[in-house]
Amino acid sequence: MKLFLDSASLSEIKEAVSWGIIDGITTNPSLIKKAVDEIQDEGADSDIESYIKKILATAGRMNPVSLEVAGLTAEEMFTQGMRLYDLFDQVAGNVVIKIPVSSVNSRGEGEPFDAIRAIKHLSEERVPVNATLIFTPEQALLAAKAGAEYVSPFAGRIDDRIRKEAGISFDKNDYFPAHGIMAPGKPDTPLHDHQIYSGVDLVSRIAMIFQEYEMECEIIAASIRNPEQVREMAEVGAHITTIPFKVLRQVVAHPGTADGIDAFTADLVDDYTAILNTEDDSVE
Repeated sequence: MKLFLDSASLSEIKEAVSWGIIDGITTNPSLIKKAVDEIQDEGADSDIESYIKKILATAGRMNPVSLEVAGLTAEEMFTQGMRLYDLFDQVAGNVVIKIPVSSVNSRGEGEPFDAIRAIKHLSEERVPVNATLIFTPEQALLAAKAGAEYVSPFAGRIDDRIRKEAGISFDKNDYFPAHGIMAPGKPDTPLHDHQIYSGVDLVSRIAMIFQEYEMECEIIAASIRNPEQVREMAEVGAHITTIPFKVLRQVVAHPGTADGIDAFTADLVDDYTAILNTEDDSVE
């Protein structure tokens, strides 16, 4: 499984890339704007265009970076996608255009298939697309058929929706079981969102459909809240998991490892460390 960093912070991207395990970056306009504002508040000269170019260069030529459109009609999304691709892909050849799978809002305004049309047109122009805001396997199926190179199911937000609808108070960092949870006071009634029982369940079902029909589209498990979700996404077949910097740092940590380090350093003897720290011209 590939690991993407979900961030627009240049310092976070630089550090994560230096670890040698990052395969790509996902971001969005609000995160980019926030990062640029912080730089400007510190007195540095920066603008969004130059900042995006720095992100692309830092990520590296082989590591895709998702840049999101802002339009809501098929024409706007296609035009903006081409604009972003033409303007920025020349930096490192790693631009992916991020488009919502549907642009219909909560009031029912918008055309249901405009985003799918935009994905299709961009793919015909050989522009890679990441279809985002995926909440059902059927949405992922439509995006893949339209030619999306990636689909991004929002795992954490599914978990949030299930708890909100049930009136359950929670913190976004709280662990949500992959198998789902039962309705309060009803131990035999599992909670769900459109028959999806958790964010991990959503990714698992998309993975089964894609495998069954040999669809050439990669699943980016998104909206990741904790290290346990990273493990579970790997177990159910996500091709990629995009992880916030804070969560990524938690993935490598464990109290047992920390205790082991304490024991390891306590057991070291001076003669052994002397060998390790001695400069030897024969070692190159």
